[in-house]
Amino acid sequence: MTEMIIAGHSIKPGERKRVMIETAPLYDFTSTGIPVEVICGKKDGPVLFVSAAIHGDEINGVDIIKRLLKHKRLKHIHGTLIAIPIVNVFGFNTKTRYLPDRRDLNRCFPGNDDGSMASQLADIFMKEIVSKATHGIDLHTGAIHRSNLPQIRGCFDDPETKRLAEAFGVPVMIHSDLRDGSLREAAKNQKMPMLLFEGGEALRFSETVTRIGVRGIINVMEVIGMLPCEEGVCEFSDSFHAHDSHWLRAPYSGILQVKKRLGDRVRKDQVLGIISDPFGNHRYEIKAKFDGIIIGMSMIPLFNKGDAVFHIATFEDAKLVEDNIEQYQDALLSHADTFVT
Repeated sequence: MTEMIIAGHSIKPGERKRVMIETAPLYDFTSTGIPVEVICGKKDGPVLFVSAAIHGDEINGVDIIKRLLKHKRLKHIHGTLIAIPIVNVFGFNTKTRYLPDRRDLNRCFPGNDDGSMASQLADIFMKEIVSKATHGIDLHTGAIHRSNLPQIRGCFDDPETKRLAEAFGVPVMIHSDLRDGSLREAAKNQKMPMLLFEGGEALRFSETVTRIGVRGIINVMEVIGMLPCEEGVCEFSDSFHAHDSHWLRAPYSGILQVKKRLGDRVRKDQVLGIISDPFGNHRYEIKAKFDGIIIGMSMIPLFNKGDAVFHIATFEDAKLVEDNIEQYQDALLSHADTFVT
């Protein structure tokens, strides 16, 4: 087992250390450096990075990493865990998605050391974190005023990524094409298997999402050989691959009365919500186009025509997926200590 070097700091086998990756300060000289905690096992093994708050307002991943770092099993890891709870420090402190230059960091990878602020930050992250890892997990939530059902996204045409996604252990898996400039694209170009976990909404913590995230990361660490497997791991959670997903949009402007919630099964032509004016007149139904599961939805009831309302994923057997989601959530609540300690 060799030492890990991050931002000029050495972390030796058996050592646990927090370091700061320096980045360009703001014009008032406020630091926007990236805080990192590294746990280096005494024995050789994979190097896993877990990151959150690439979008500064998607804060639930920060809570997941905070809980993960307190997990008692990390004392026995093989290899190295690199935890980055806040990648976009500026966005986190200002409760916004973007960087000061209004760029989306997750569209700026792999970056450029002579580019924009976002591009420089992406370049630093690639050099100091991604280039030293063998696997990655990036934690996200829905955007502002949108909530996502806990789900794993990845390129499942890669067998190893698919294997890790199934090990994570959430009921819903979605094959997601790579977006230009995304961290996932940059990782794939380095032939690194990487997962993207989505759950909850921006600027909110969810205890359920946090527990699912911590348990999923531990599951992945077991499968890649960083932790010894425990009996009964993932006994509650079969994973189901979505065939496709699509957003239903508001057919007219108005106020929404919701008929369905996250995780609910919907049937083709079923009414999911009704939009009307403030007097309750001019009522327009939003109907499902196909059978499926609601995996994302707007949490604010005010819509202009064309705004996204419900995100529906389609499955071979939507009823089976709905039942599995309910069983998984029940198991999560009844085995809380197993999931978070």
